[in-house]
Amino acid sequence: MKRSNHRRAPWGCGIVLGVALAGCGGGGGSSAGGTAAPSAVPPLGAGQHGDGTFYAATGAGSCSYDASPDDLMVAAINRPQYAGSHSCGLCADVTGPRGTVRVRIVDVCPECATGDLDLSREAFAAIADPAAGRVPIEWTPAACDVTGPIALRFKEGSSQWWLAVQVRNSRLPILRIELQTPAGFVELSQQDYNYALEDGDPGAGPYTFRITALGGEQIEETGMPLRPGEEVAGTQQFH
Repeated sequence: MKRSNHRRAPWGCGIVLGVALAGCGGGGGSSAGGTAAPSAVPPLGAGQHGDGTFYAATGAGSCSYDASPDDLMVAAINRPQYAGSHSCGLCADVTGPRGTVRVRIVDVCPECATGDLDLSREAFAAIADPAAGRVPIEWTPAACDVTGPIALRFKEGSSQWWLAVQVRNSRLPILRIELQTPAGFVELSQQDYNYALEDGDPGAGPYTFRITALGGEQIEETGMPLRPGEEVAGTQQFH
């Protein structure tokens, strides 16, 4: 959803002109690739500070994840540190006046300044009184507490001529995804909506992907079948 003449409400960016929206990122991204450098993603353990607000988060958003009604410890990150969707899936320990909570980045907050996070209402209530609306926060990127291997989700419409793929259930945010071809590994084009795109006739699969996490750790997943609109379980997880 494209926003125009956006006016930020004092309690966060989830309510605009009296209308509740899905999140700061509007639930979708542009079709263009991300323009921010992956280096804009704050590294694990590097302390950040800014303002914390809240919105009516569902777990869905610009990162193209599914809604997660059973896990609403989520947040939208400011546009500079969104880094063209490279921060999607990053976890962070956020501290406010009332305490600390761990959240997962699922969306982007376009009007937030660098260092700001727009939390779900539930996450904000764990660190501050919601009546405050906006509070100073400190936060530290952290590895996510996931179980099992990563999964790859193929975007709807993926085929032997065009595919887009997204990593899910990862302990670490993803730096790049590469597809093995007869000529070697080819890096897919990361999109602002958190899919990596190959539109040069990738073939019908099964595929081998080389996945690099923030920090440089790599895993390879082989024999991945093409299943548009579905998640395919991998065999490995980042440390």
